[in-house]
Order: sequence, then C-alpha cells, then structure tokens
Amino acid sequence: MDQFSEHFGWVEIVFTAIVALGFGFYQLWSVNREIAKDKAAKDQSSRDAGHAVGEHELDDR
Repeated sequence: MDQFSEHFGWVEIVFTAIVALGFGFYQLWSVNREIAKDKAAKDQSSRDAGHAVGEHELDDR
C-alpha cells in the first residue's frame, strides 16, 4: 500500500486536468454553437428586413 499511495498525487492531478479540460472544451463548443446561431439569425433577419423602394434617403442616390 505504501508504493501505491505514492501515486495518489498524480491520480488527483490527472483527474483534475481531465475535468478542467472537459469543461473548457464544452464551453468552447457551446460558445461556438451560440455564435453560429446568432450569425444565422442575423443573416436571416437581414434577408427578411427591408423597406419599400423610396422609403430610405439612400434610395434617392
């Protein structure tokens, strides 16, 4: 048991690193997914949004 207990520190370090990296990758995936949703919604709204010809001052140019 004495030799096995010498490795508890490494087990704790590896376990903590796996949890931390897993959470970090989940956050990265989640943020990228939300950015893609926002970009798609913006593209859709820019296609849907508009005004009739002549309603905007830049239409006269």
